[in-house]
Parts: sequence; C-alpha cells; structure tokens
Amino acid sequence: MQLEKKKVLVFGSGISGIGAGKLLERKGADVILYDGNKSLNRKALKEKLGEESNAEILLGELQDSVIESLGLCVISPGVPVDLPIVSRIKEKNIPVWSEIELAYEVGNGDVLAITGTNGKTTTTALLGEIMKLWKDSVYVVGNIGIPYTSIAADTTDDSVVVAEISSFQLETIDAFRPKVSAILNITPDHLDRHHTMAAYIEAKEAVARNQTSEDICVLNYEDAETRRFGEKTKASVLYFSSRRKLNKGVYLEDGMIVYADEGVYEKICHTDELRLLGVHNYENVMAAAAMAAAYHTPVEIIREAVKQFGGVEHRIEYVCEKNGVAYYNDSKGTNPDAAIKAICAMKRPTYLIGGGYDKDASYEEWIRSFDGKVRKLVLLGATKEKIASAARSCGFEDVVLTEIGRASCRERVCQYV
Repeated sequence: MQLEKKKVLVFGSGISGIGAGKLLERKGADVILYDGNKSLNRKALKEKLGEESNAEILLGELQDSVIESLGLCVISPGVPVDLPIVSRIKEKNIPVWSEIELAYEVGNGDVLAITGTNGKTTTTALLGEIMKLWKDSVYVVGNIGIPYTSIAADTTDDSVVVAEISSFQLETIDAFRPKVSAILNITPDHLDRHHTMAAYIEAKEAVARNQTSEDICVLNYEDAETRRFGEKTKASVLYFSSRRKLNKGVYLEDGMIVYADEGVYEKICHTDELRLLGVHNYENVMAAAAMAAAYHTPVEIIREAVKQFGGVEHRIEYVCEKNGVAYYNDSKGTNPDAAIKAICAMKRPTYLIGGGYDKDASYEEWIRSFDGKVRKLVLLGATKEKIASAARSCGFEDVVLTEIGRASCRERVCQYV
C-alpha cells in the first residue's frame, strides 16, 4: 500500500501507537493520533511524537467526518477489535492494520515470528541471540518491548527480524508472512479479550495464515492444539518435543537436546549445560533451536548461543540467596499454565506470591500442581479472593491475603521463611 499522503488514523497513544505514528510520518503519511481517553495530555503526546511531527491529535469521541476521510487505520494491540468505534471504521471499508502489519509492509529482510500462550519472550530473546552470532543485521522486536515499527524503516534485504507476536497483534494482520513462524503452545488466556477459546486459537494460528510450503512453521508436538494445527497449515512443519524422539525436528532424550534431519542426528547440548530451569524452558530452547535450524543456521552456532543464554528478566529469574533461601522472580508468569510450569521447575519447598488482574482464568489446576511443594500461598491484587477460594476448594488452606505491593510482599514473606 502506498502510504505517502494517505490519511492514517493511529488508534492508541501508547508505545505502539507512538511507534506507528513516527513510522507513518517518516513514510509521508498524514497522521492522526487518536485515543478515546479525552483526559490525556496533548502536549505530552506531541512531545513523544517528536518536534518534527505534524500529526494531529484527537482525544475522546471520533466524529464520522474524520472516519470518512481516512485511507487506513493502524490499531494498537491494547485496543479491542470489537469496540463499536472499530466496527464503524470497518463499515466504511477502511483497512484496519495492526502495527505488525504496518511494520511488515514497510520493512525488508526475513521475519522469524514467535507466538504462543507461554514462553514467547524467552524463545524470542534466545533466537535473537542465536541470530546475532550468525548474522550482522538482526533486530529483536515486538511484544518483547521494542515496537517492530521503530526499526522497520532501517531494515535491509539482509536483515533478520526476530519478532514476539501476541494474539492481539495477530487479529489485524493482512499480508504478514514470516519466513519461519512458531506456535509454542496454546492454553486458555486472554479470554476477557477474545471471549472464546476458539477465537483465541484462531488468533494464534494467524501467524502462519499467509505462509506457504516454502515457509516453515515450528510447532510443539506435545501440545494438542498445535499438533492439530500442524495437520492443516499450508506451511512446512517442523516439530519439537520434550517427550519423544522425532525423525525430523528437535527433541529431548535423556537430558540431551537433539536436532534430527533426514536420518542425521546432531546433539545441541545437554540440559545440564543450560542456565535455564524447567522442562518448559527446555521446550523454549528446542523451539528456538528448531527455528534457527529451519533458517539454515549452523548447529555449532545454535549450540554456542543456547549454552551462553542466561534467560530473561521476570521469568523464573534467579534473584539471590539469603539465609539459605533462594528467591526467584516469575512476575511475567501471568496465567495459570505459566505459573504451573514455574512451580514444576522449583526443586525446593516453596513460598509463593501470586495474584493480579482477572483474565477469566480458573486456578484449580494450578493449585493441584503444588503437589506438596508449596508451603504457603500469599495472594494480592484483584484475583486474590478468587484464587483463595480455588485453593480452599482443592484442600490447600495455608493462604495469606494482603493489600501490600509485590516488593513489600516479598519482604513480608521473609518473615515466614
């Protein structure tokens, strides 16, 4: 799509919206930055766009006359696509793109895209490190914290873009086509946004929607949904597995991560050589290795990178050991499935701090995964009562409810240890 002189509405004024606005202006578009929150500070938004920006800023109600003047709408991930105002835009036959679609349209090079309910950030960060050992022009972007739009205009034909992609971003893609994609797993999450599990699954699967047999989709063989998707996608499929030997793909056998390709088996490393804890992290390593191998990365490069990788912040991140007690920060474990994996990775009796906002999740399976390992459950946030009720229904009674924040909560937990 030709962007120069096109009037484009950027819907959402957070980091994604600002990144999209800047990219569009760089490409000569006539930008309107819009947010439904009329109490936002216009001057502050203007400063974020930069001194050279000519973007118009609209807050509050969006008039029909503005909608009718548009040639494109770029929607931020935090904006639900089922809002009435989005429907009004679509009814006028105005294309609605995610920031990912915009960046892909502008950018160059190959895209390696990772989605899934859990493990995206770790897998994306690791794949980025693998690529950096092999290629000169590598960008690690997306839901990992760096908007794809912020680097798209700087990419060349030789660039490799490693992108963490959320279901929110995938709802509004059009031509987005990664060279290698991955769906790590699919378990219930964000049902407050997608409403049904079927809609959530469809959004995740969209990462491979435009791929053909010339492209590769890496899938978890041990996840029922991704294995089912492997039978219908048009992309060439490469599996990884933590439970069985594969003839083609990456698998875990007796602690060794192995890449199999047409009868050739190459050892990547033993899990004892990794700096990550837990089978779920071994799966993340296998997924990143599979994507790198699918992109024809030499195994020795993959091996060196995975052995060096120390993980990412807030994901079973080792903090310190005090008075014989090891502290781990897993604050990015924001759904029950991720929290289960963290508990399974623990090798000592555990005091657990949990809670947060309600995403319409159930917590009984998480509580049952404690299996005698969790000694005390400290709860905070909007879901604390709901989790406490689930815990007691499962027979777990050692629960503490608190109003204090996470940092103070960690200090309070020290009193029990």
